[in-house]
Amino acid sequence: MTDDSKVASAATHDAGKPDATSPAATTPSMTSPSVSASLDPKHMAMRTSAQERKATDVLIVCGGLSHEREISVRSGHRVGGFLEEAGWTVHFHDMDSTLLDYLSDPSTRPDIVWPLLHGANGEDGSIRDVLELVGLPYIGSRAKASRTAWSKPIAKNVVRKLGGLSTPHSVTLPESLFRELGVSKVIGLLVDSLGLPLFIKPTMGGSALGCTMVTKAEQLPQALVSCFAYGDVALVERAITGTEVSVSILDIDGEPLVLSPLEIVTPNGTYDYDARYTPGPTDFYVPARLDAATMSTIRQAALTAHRVLSLRDISRTDFIVDDQGVPQFLESNVTPGMTDTSLLPQAADADAYHLPTLYSRLVESVLAQHRAVPYA
Repeated sequence: MTDDSKVASAATHDAGKPDATSPAATTPSMTSPSVSASLDPKHMAMRTSAQERKATDVLIVCGGLSHEREISVRSGHRVGGFLEEAGWTVHFHDMDSTLLDYLSDPSTRPDIVWPLLHGANGEDGSIRDVLELVGLPYIGSRAKASRTAWSKPIAKNVVRKLGGLSTPHSVTLPESLFRELGVSKVIGLLVDSLGLPLFIKPTMGGSALGCTMVTKAEQLPQALVSCFAYGDVALVERAITGTEVSVSILDIDGEPLVLSPLEIVTPNGTYDYDARYTPGPTDFYVPARLDAATMSTIRQAALTAHRVLSLRDISRTDFIVDDQGVPQFLESNVTPGMTDTSLLPQAADADAYHLPTLYSRLVESVLAQHRAVPYA
């Protein structure tokens, strides 16, 4: 569990939800429908010796200059702390002008890099291209896949066309279009065509920065101002009423480990920046309070998104499960938050995984693939 966030087994809350009192809803076996014995939390163990881990330099790159710098630093140091607990030699480096020298100098060059940068450069594929250019293995999706997932409109189109997933109807409009066509006219068109409520967010970005739920037409101008403070293009999406659920996936030895779907309940119905990183007001239910059939469907939907977007190693996909039980794809994240209030660690903890061991298995899995050859 996290230190302060309210994380609960679904069996302990709201018996009115489907299967809320089912014993199966609280057992670690829900982690994956067909998880192998080696990935079962009761049997997962590190493959390397203590001496091998001590001799392996793991570099965590975190920080950067994006709006999500603080979250990146918190994620990086939390993951690093768990790896140090497991016996790895861990170093930290900011995304700055000394990084390339650090990566190239034989005295500091790491054996593997875990980029935990949020926002641009971290999730748009840039740092991954650089790591491949310098010939270092790293944890996470490759650059092209990262760029695809980073653009929410493109990711929505890929999972819909290639994966057959449902996603809320949306349009993508640049700030310049509102100036050229007139703000009031475009807003009127949006309301007439898409209806209300609407969800406004930057096409690229994370941590819900610049995101606003709009229930009245007069709220749209301010919502767009907030959005354009974080990007030049807005994704205007038809808001879906339902259950907000997040599903995290880790690839261990070529096998996807699908963690239990996590349900998010916020006081105002919006999982915004404060709800994500301020302990207390948000409730999390692991596993989500959904019936068995819907749980199976949403796991498969997350796995489909992970595959058709060509993601690897680690991802988190967010959905709204509508009143028909259909998971509506919102976005996939190639660098999920790893803070004490972040969703992936909460799901792993609720599934009874020992985080130092789980993160170590991910490092071991990547090292075993010998990815150091550029463009391999």
